Amino acid sequence: MATPVVTKTAWKLQEIVAHASNVSSLVLGKGSGRLLATGGDDCRVNLWSINKPNCIMSLTGHTSPVESVRLNAPEELIVAGSQSGSIRVWDLEAAKILRTLVGHKASICSLDFHPYGEFVASGSQDTNIKLWDIRRKGCVFRYRGHSEAVRCLRFSPDGKWLASAADDHSVKLWDLTAGKMMSEFPGHTGPVNVVEFHPNEYLLASGSSDRTIRFWDLEKFQVVSCIEGEPGPVRSILFNPDGCCLYSGCQDSLRVYGWEPERCFDMVLVSWGKVADLAICNNQLIGVAFSQSNVSSYVVDLTRVTRTGTVAQDPVQDSRLLAQQPPLPTAPLRRIYERPSTTCSKPQRVKQNSESERRSPSSEDDRDERESRAEIQNAEDYNEIFQPKNSISRTPPRRSEPFPAPPEDDVATAKEAAKPSPATDTPLPVPNLEVPPWPQVVTSTPAPKAEPAIIPATRNEPIGLKASDFLPAVKIPQQTELVDEDAMSQIRKGHDTMCVVLTSRHKNLDTVRAVWTTGDIKTSVDSAVAINDLSVVVDLLNIVNQKASLWKLDLCTTVLPQIEKLLQSKYESYVQTGCTSLKLILQRFLPLITDILAAPPPVGVDISREERLLKCRLCYKQLKSISGLVRSKSGLSGRHGSAFRELHLLMASLD
Repeated sequence: MATPVVTKTAWKLQEIVAHASNVSSLVLGKGSGRLLATGGDDCRVNLWSINKPNCIMSLTGHTSPVESVRLNAPEELIVAGSQSGSIRVWDLEAAKILRTLVGHKASICSLDFHPYGEFVASGSQDTNIKLWDIRRKGCVFRYRGHSEAVRCLRFSPDGKWLASAADDHSVKLWDLTAGKMMSEFPGHTGPVNVVEFHPNEYLLASGSSDRTIRFWDLEKFQVVSCIEGEPGPVRSILFNPDGCCLYSGCQDSLRVYGWEPERCFDMVLVSWGKVADLAICNNQLIGVAFSQSNVSSYVVDLTRVTRTGTVAQDPVQDSRLLAQQPPLPTAPLRRIYERPSTTCSKPQRVKQNSESERRSPSSEDDRDERESRAEIQNAEDYNEIFQPKNSISRTPPRRSEPFPAPPEDDVATAKEAAKPSPATDTPLPVPNLEVPPWPQVVTSTPAPKAEPAIIPATRNEPIGLKASDFLPAVKIPQQTELVDEDAMSQIRKGHDTMCVVLTSRHKNLDTVRAVWTTGDIKTSVDSAVAINDLSVVVDLLNIVNQKASLWKLDLCTTVLPQIEKLLQSKYESYVQTGCTSLKLILQRFLPLITDILAAPPPVGVDISREERLLKCRLCYKQLKSISGLVRSKSGLSGRHGSAFRELHLLMASLD
């Protein structure tokens, strides 16, 4: 009888002092399993190479503790969210800050990169989930539904769904193409710390502080199985790359689970404490944990861990019964993520963002971007990991060697010595996920920039104008100097026309101002309308909107037709002014209009009442005309959609 080989399955790799103060967040690069990013109370993001003692790069710029960090799949970008609610994205190969995203009102608790497009999802303590476009530096969509802090976000492998877990004990699934919540998965009795999609099946796993792991079928939107009896809160879960099992990181142990039926294949003692993240590389599982300012890394040799077939331990059912059951099937039980392309409509984007999300180039955000730095601490490691050697090479190096195991321990436990060798199961084939990225198809060749449907109020450059259009073209490449007369004549082209336009506008404003100084508001508004220039009407309404006492019923009859034009304008400032004026009219005069129209006819002759009745009928007719426009625009997303939905609710009594 052969003597069993005594091996050490799990060991501690290293321990480092990651920050000058407490570590508040960390993440492993899932692509290589060799890159570690940490965020600390010192407002820095530090990058490390596993099993190397020195920091590679230190990223500065945040002014409050870094609460969440995330690396994208190619490990080219890193995003970090701070306690103040700001988000920063760095390009690691260029060693510079790429974007600053502002919009959340509380600490950033979770982040995730979209698997295809250049998008980032963020979950905050303000209960909101936001989807950001890194290229355009703006919020694409905001998802509301949680009532407490959002602790974890994960995109599905095909990039069409987003799963969120929160302290309100709930797990929610969001459809990114439709911009709405698809389903909510209740059942947990404690805060949900982590969610994870199966790599190729329609299956979602969630781990909670209530010491349970639940598996959800994403076709039927129902629970598949529930694993109870974890030794502590579930802080990290990870599917095996072939999807055969789920790894659960708990207090001082790693457990390997299957589902349908729920079962525990193996349990490995690991002294990692509160494990924060897991990654798999070279058939080794890398786990990291942090305590105060220290970060520890651990390795589990997966070749010595039972991942399917033989049942080593079962916390849910009798092991004797499960041992008699046939092994799990090797074919997926649910559909894979190779979904046929559909003709669903493109999601409506937030064309205009809130003031906190729309910043000009001279704003404070850009100043922060200039002040953010990437301090390279170890040049050799930085060049080795982040700088490609040639056009084909990708970073970090993919063909890294496994971490060597420590010397064999002669005093290994009898249980480990007697453990049978795992069966040589053939891993499940991972399908080729050729799914088009969302939204639409993102190609390497940028599409021609179309003129936006709504022109924002604050923009970096005039719509449709280029600086090169105002300079003479250089016909001969060698000719670099321009004659002063030619340059001035080209610049002056159109100058006279622009002067005429500005002179006319100044004259119109003087006319309205002359009437305004007499104190007759109604006549000044009539004069502005008679000029037939919406820009003058907007300027006047912006003043009238600031003082509600100036509004009278006869003023509404003049302004309502102009509001209808403003709501259909392509300029953001015009639409905003129209919404503000219409909201004011609805709040002050709609109850009066409906009451007068519903009142019985008076006895005798009352001329003032008849005039008021005529004005109310005219306003009612105009409001009914506007209500159709408001209803059609209430389905928009973002700031405009919110304003039109509010107006639609105020106009409900008209129907």
